[in-house]
Amino acid sequence: MAALGEWHCEKRPFAKNESFARDNENVPERGCLSIIVLGASGDLAKKKTFPALFNLYRQGFLQSNEVYIFGYARTKISDDELRDRIQGYLPHGKDGTEDVSNFLQLIKYVSGSYDDPEGFKALDKAISEHEISKQSMEGSSRRLFYLALPPSVYPQVCKMIKNYSMNKSDLGGWTRIVVEKPFGRDLASAEELSSQIGELFEEPQIYRIDHYLGKELVQNLLVLRFANRFFLPLWNRDNIANVQIVFREDFGTEGRGGYFDQYGIIRDIIQNHLLQVLCLVAMEKPVSLKPEHIRDEKVKVLQSVLPIKDEEVVLGQYEGYKDDPTVPDNSNTPTFATAILHIHNERWEGVPFILKAGKALNSRKAEIRVQFKDVPGDIFKCQKQGRNEFVIRLQPSEAIYMKLTVKQPGLEMSTAHSELDLSYRQRYQGVVIPEAYERLILDTIKGDQQHFVRRDELKAAWEIFTPLLHRIDNGKLKSLPYKPGSRGPAEADQLLERAGYVQTHGYIWIPPTLS
Repeated sequence: MAALGEWHCEKRPFAKNESFARDNENVPERGCLSIIVLGASGDLAKKKTFPALFNLYRQGFLQSNEVYIFGYARTKISDDELRDRIQGYLPHGKDGTEDVSNFLQLIKYVSGSYDDPEGFKALDKAISEHEISKQSMEGSSRRLFYLALPPSVYPQVCKMIKNYSMNKSDLGGWTRIVVEKPFGRDLASAEELSSQIGELFEEPQIYRIDHYLGKELVQNLLVLRFANRFFLPLWNRDNIANVQIVFREDFGTEGRGGYFDQYGIIRDIIQNHLLQVLCLVAMEKPVSLKPEHIRDEKVKVLQSVLPIKDEEVVLGQYEGYKDDPTVPDNSNTPTFATAILHIHNERWEGVPFILKAGKALNSRKAEIRVQFKDVPGDIFKCQKQGRNEFVIRLQPSEAIYMKLTVKQPGLEMSTAHSELDLSYRQRYQGVVIPEAYERLILDTIKGDQQHFVRRDELKAAWEIFTPLLHRIDNGKLKSLPYKPGSRGPAEADQLLERAGYVQTHGYIWIPPTLS
């Protein structure tokens, strides 16, 4: 790892690790890079942002002679105190102590309010001093602002950045901002937030991060769909009976009930994470892999989704949720939801897309489950064993497997369910799967917006769910109680059955063990 030293503007590859890096031919050499983490003393920064930056540094994507990291927050602490807070969250293994120490020396802390010009002037001064020390020409440096903050302060923070902390001129450098979800509570608030930020920054400068788009298996979706011939004729309403996109957690809100109660499971998980996955499952092949071409196709999917019917929604709230003193006694906020979406286009007409998410359930997993229709003319009488399914396990135990019917070994002609299995831990032994935040932060540095949410995409997503959310907020749809550690409300399984999902009994996928 390069030591701290003088900045030289020689031509060099952007990334050392070719297996991690994408095509970087459009990444010109520019001035030094400053990464500013706003909300640096908060949980998100400590648990996700700084560890992701450290992993990029350790793999050679952030060079110590070109990058400096600034933390900014209201808390009055020193540089060393921030480093001490971060250190325990950095994965360093047996031989990584030196890397941790070197990385922490790249971090400087500036304290200030989020609406105080003086604080952002002090931040700008610190950044400028770093840029001067690296002999970067004014305007050629790169400034990445990561807002690890509540959305309520985005507008004022963006205004401060725009007025006091931007690059002073454009000589090949840039200023970019990364904003975290939730992007509003409904269509109106999301549009207001987009307008406020849009008045200050151009769309190519804004990176709305949804970490699900950085997951390895989600990023594999386009390759699976469009680089494999045998999927092309099967991926349509003629062959697919239904699609499930599922997120399950086996724990509750765990002290975050008051925060969670402001949003609920639909705003927290379904409207963003699961809907983004739906777009990648359902979209048409883009003209190219350019970010705008991909995002154009995702928007077309969202605009084709029909209004959600109340009878195709089941809400739940686990027993004990309201025991949290920060949760109102009369809360109707769902901790579980199943909703069926219908896409009104030639490929997907009549195929239910089932989005399901819940807390305090009997297992932890996130997966995409594509269930195919029954085989016509079943000469083996094996339909009762279950249908073919193509499953992408996003977490944990990342895997891609196909459930299919095979002959049971032996003298008799009997059938059984089995699988063709690509389990990542077994197939890619020794390969470290990058965390979603690592990949997405690297994309922001490279200027690749493929895995970020565009403004019209965000609007279309909120248009789908806002009417339903308003009916829930107004008490027209009630959350049904369910026991922690269960599958959720029984009514949800009944809804799936009405939608045409056929559950496979007697078959459980078991991740293969390393031999």
